[in-house]
Amino acid sequence: MSDVGVDESLLKSVAVQVATEAATLVREAWEGMADGRAVAVGTKSGATDVVTAVDHESERLVRDRLAALRPGEPVLGEEGGGAAGDGVTWVVDPIDGTVNFLYGLPWFAVSVAAQVGGVSVAGAVVEPASGRVWSAARGQGAHLDGRRLAVSAPAALEVTLVGTGFAYSPERRRRQSRFAASLLGQVRDIRRNGAASLDLCAVAAGWLDAYVEHGLNRWDWAAGALIAAEAGAEVLLPGSAPDLGADATYAAAPSIAEPLRKVLAGSGAAEV
Repeated sequence: MSDVGVDESLLKSVAVQVATEAATLVREAWEGMADGRAVAVGTKSGATDVVTAVDHESERLVRDRLAALRPGEPVLGEEGGGAAGDGVTWVVDPIDGTVNFLYGLPWFAVSVAAQVGGVSVAGAVVEPASGRVWSAARGQGAHLDGRRLAVSAPAALEVTLVGTGFAYSPERRRRQSRFAASLLGQVRDIRRNGAASLDLCAVAAGWLDAYVEHGLNRWDWAAGALIAAEAGAEVLLPGSAPDLGADATYAAAPSIAEPLRKVLAGSGAAEV
């Protein structure tokens, strides 16, 4: 059901257009780094929490394009901040997976989502290195390069492939590593790829059967969680699953969503 005055299809088109333009900028910078071109790097919360000049350039491009295409609508971005408005608010991660970007790993993305009342109604996640475009609009399914996506259907927990991620705080990482170790003996395996938006998209495509991570910000999940949900995943966002932890993000194929949630809760997810 659409909110009055909200055209999810149009918002999705804008998200795809803007994210694709930003991804072109990011890809050119990434290719330049491979050729030896320097990129300015700084830190935020700690030495492992990095930000580059390209993050800022990408977000400026997104903000400029949204100002032209959707004038007056507020933007909440990882680098530039912002606050939600009464109508549509755009939530932007200019490079999700900045550490991967810096190291030359191709698993990073530009994420752009439109939210109304804090709920994602349209979004796009674009991979600069591969050019893949993930997108969704509320009630209209999720797509990868135009192909409709559907989640997997693992038969049991022991054949479930689970994605996760770790925080920047060393103490929290130690807790998360203990949590991951306790989970390893109960599932097929665990993957830690380093970009939450793409991990959520991987659940949508069936490349992962489930994903859980603690401590994500809104820009990390705003587009990817919608894509996973529209592909059929059961999705729980921060604040909605205290048994997994107050700041847990969870997406899983329906066939194993409940039993995996029970295992995660029993493995100490709420204490991570």
